[in-house]
Amino acid sequence: QVQLVESGGGLVQAGGSLRLSCAASGRTGSSYTMGWFRQVPGKEREFVAAISWSGDRTYYSDSVKGRFIISRDSAKNMVYLQMNSVKLEDTAAYHCKAGFYYSGTYHPLDDVWGQGTQVTVSP
Repeated sequence: QVQLVESGGGLVQAGGSLRLSCAASGRTGSSYTMGWFRQVPGKEREFVAAISWSGDRTYYSDSVKGRFIISRDSAKNMVYLQMNSVKLEDTAAYHCKAGFYYSGTYHPLDDVWGQGTQVTVSP
């Protein structure tokens, strides 16, 4: 089992940048692909980005491609999401997950979702 704690959210002006962090503990030695999701109340949860265990493959949703960058530091069991040129529609609670990417889709290990870290973009 992998425990994940997200941080780094906050209030940012449109066009600005923010970096989210995800600290992993527990069974971090497994070769999971790490992913970020986001959710707005009343809307479906949305896949944002994922990165392979080795870091050599990254995946992005069309809505963030070219603006967000996912990275990981496996030695520190950390995953990051650099958010650039943020837009109002990026406002959401962001969640970090461990899982696998196959068949063109990211599959989290479980369906347990915490509060995540809130990102609010202001005009």
